[in-house]
Amino acid sequence: MSEIGELTAVQLLQHFRDKSLSPVEVTEDALLRIERYNPVVNAYCHVDPEGALNAARASEQRWLDGQPCGALDGVPASIKDLTLTIGMPTRKGSRTTSAEGPWDIDAPFTAFMRKAGAVLLGKTTTPEFGWKGVTDNPLYGVTRNPWDTRTTAGGSSGGAGAAAALNLGVLHQGSDAGGSIRIPCAFTGTFGIKPTFGYVPQWPASSMTILSHLGPMTRTVEDSVLMLQTIAQPDARDGLVGAPRTTPWLMPGTDLKGLRVAYSPNFGYVDVDPHVAKVVAQAVAGLVQLGAHVEQIDPGFSDPLEVFSTLWAAGAARLTGSMSEAQKQLLDPGLLRIAQRGERLSLDDFNAALEARAALVARMAAFHEHYDVLVSPMMPITAFDAGHDVPPGSGLQEWTQWTPFTYPFNLTQQPAASVPCGLAANGLPVGLHVVGARFADEKVLRVCQVYAKAFPTPHLQAPKNPV
Repeated sequence: MSEIGELTAVQLLQHFRDKSLSPVEVTEDALLRIERYNPVVNAYCHVDPEGALNAARASEQRWLDGQPCGALDGVPASIKDLTLTIGMPTRKGSRTTSAEGPWDIDAPFTAFMRKAGAVLLGKTTTPEFGWKGVTDNPLYGVTRNPWDTRTTAGGSSGGAGAAAALNLGVLHQGSDAGGSIRIPCAFTGTFGIKPTFGYVPQWPASSMTILSHLGPMTRTVEDSVLMLQTIAQPDARDGLVGAPRTTPWLMPGTDLKGLRVAYSPNFGYVDVDPHVAKVVAQAVAGLVQLGAHVEQIDPGFSDPLEVFSTLWAAGAARLTGSMSEAQKQLLDPGLLRIAQRGERLSLDDFNAALEARAALVARMAAFHEHYDVLVSPMMPITAFDAGHDVPPGSGLQEWTQWTPFTYPFNLTQQPAASVPCGLAANGLPVGLHVVGARFADEKVLRVCQVYAKAFPTPHLQAPKNPV
C-alpha cells in the first residue's frame, strides 16, 4: 500500500503545485491499485491504462509549465458505465448493448471532467441500466464491498462506491434515481451527494427523467465539492437542466451553531436495525455537540413507495420498449419484470403519481421553512450478501423495500447526502442521511463537512475477507 493511494484530490493538487508529486506517478499508482484489487471487488468493468497515462503525461507537462488546464488537472477519476465516454465502451451492464461503438461522444459530465484535466481511468460497474440498489449484471458479474467482500457494495453506483472506498482513483461519478449514490456510500463508508435536480446536466436523458440526479462519490466532502464546482454547469443538450448555481457550494466552518436540524430515527414507518439506529443516534448527539439545534420529529409523510414504483416502472417500460423479444430475454429478470409492470400502467396511473409527487414536494418545502436539514439513518440495515437483490431470508421482494430512506427525495428532487458516521457491531459502515431544501445544497455539505472533520471514520487501505 503506497502513501500516494491514501491522498485526497485536494492533497494531490497541492503536491502538483509544489512539484513534490507528478500526475504520472499518481496515475501509475492508481493503475497498480486497480490491477491488484479490482479482481477482488469488480469496481471497474473497463480500465484504459494507455489513455490514462497519456492524459497524465500531458497534465504533468502543464504543471511543469505552470499552466494547469483546470481545477482537477491530473487527478485520477472514474465514470459510471451508464455515461457516454469517448474512447471507452458504455455497455450499461447489459448484453443487449453492442461492444462495437463507436465511442465518440462525451456526455456533459464526462466532458466537464475531461476539460478540467481529470485523468479518466475507466468505467465503473453498475447493475443493468442502473435498475436496482445492488450492483451485479449479466455482462460483468457481481461487485463486492471492500469492507467485507462477501457483501454487496450497494447500487446502482456500486462500482464507484467500491472504487472510492479503496482509492482506485480519487474522484468518482455516481448517478442516483432512487438512492444509487447514497446506498453504496452508506455501505462502503464513503461520501456522496445527490445534488439538487438540474444543477448537473444529464444527456442523453435518463429513462427515469425527473428522478435521476448525477453527482460525486469520494472519500471526503471537500473532494466532492471540487467535483461539483466542475460538473454543475449548464449544457444545452439537457432539456431539464436548471439555472447555474451562483453561490458557493461550501462555506468553511468548524461548528453548526444556529443550524436547525430535524432528526427522524425512522420517518415514522421504517423498521431500522437496532445496531444501525445506535450508531446514527450517536452521530446526532455529535451534531448537538457541534452546536446544532436538534429536534426529533418525523417529516410527516407516509411511505411514497407506490408513487415511486409507478414512475420507476414507467421508466423501465420506456427503457425496454424498443427492444426485440430476443433482447428482452437477455435482461436481468428483475428488470424485465418491472418493465412489464410498467407496460400495464395507464396514463391515469402515471398522472396520479405525478400529482402525488407534487404534493410531496410541497410538503417538504413547508417542512424546510422550519428546519435547515433533515437527518436520519441512510440505510435501515448494513450491507448484506452479494449477488442478491434483497437480504437473504428477509422475505422482501423488491430492492426498494430495504431502502425506504432514499427514494422520497428523488421524488422531491432535494439535495441529499450520505456521510460516514461509524461502524455497526458487525464491523460494516453506517451512513448518516442529510437532506436539505431544494437549492440549499450548501447546508447539506456544511453539516457533512463539519461532522466528518469532528468525527472522522477510518478509510480502508485494502479489501477485507477477500473471496
